[in-house]
Amino acid sequence: MLIGELSRRTGVNAHQLRYYEAQGLLEADRGANGYREYDESAVLRVKQIRHLLGAGLSSEDIAYLLPCAIGEAPELLGCPELLAAMRSRLQRLDEQMDRLAQSRDALAAYIDAADRMAGESYPPFDDADQERVSA
Repeated sequence: MLIGELSRRTGVNAHQLRYYEAQGLLEADRGANGYREYDESAVLRVKQIRHLLGAGLSSEDIAYLLPCAIGEAPELLGCPELLAAMRSRLQRLDEQMDRLAQSRDALAAYIDAADRMAGESYPPFDDADQERVSA
């Protein structure tokens, strides 16, 4: 099938399909006319890629995982290398979530402080400052 047909059947635009190919995630043969030609297994492969991208995996991670993938969802066989890669990715996500939680807490504290100061003028002036501004 040509790239347009693969795009139609998977809902993934042709630009993304070419990107997957460039990343080594998807293979295509070339016809005599130079057009990409995909076999039927490409539909399943694209669906697997989409699911794995949805899990937050990078294209590099996915290239590593695909040989252990079966089915559309996909299910991943318990290859030792695969488990190590997924655990590493999970650890990176946990670290990102921790940093985001810290940023969120700091921002919430700033908002709370600003809310408590809502009745104050900005910048806060004392009487001496106010006299200098008025003069």
